[in-house]
Amino acid sequence: MAKATTGGTPAKTPDSEKLTINLGFVDLGQIELLVKEGFYSNRSDFIRTAIRNQIERHAETVRQIVVRKSVDLGLRHITREELTTAQAAGQMLDIRVLGLVVIAPDVTPELARDTISALSILGTLNASEAVKSALADRMS
Repeated sequence: MAKATTGGTPAKTPDSEKLTINLGFVDLGQIELLVKEGFYSNRSDFIRTAIRNQIERHAETVRQIVVRKSVDLGLRHITREELTTAQAAGQMLDIRVLGLVVIAPDVTPELARDTISALSILGTLNASEAVKSALADRMS
């Protein structure tokens, strides 16, 4: 979750998300051995490296899917101004993101429902609980 706004300073957007995985004893033992022998600084370093290697291995496939599905890649900020502009133009937004979507804290649940027709996120949504609830039936 983002840190609260203090003294006019904008809330900080998180740069990672914590995951929990279950590993077999043998796999975990092999990771521990590689850490102990100095190949990796810790378990997390090993796991991040393994994930990056797999993502790199499939990079072309991901690129093709992103192009085919018209997906925004990375961080997508949705501001109150963007939504009020869409509302004034009578437009509904179909938002597709591979990464992180941050809906500004000043966006009301009503404004979000009036302007976002669909929200597809392969990653993380950072928004108020009220906005998440208002969009729950539009998220895939």
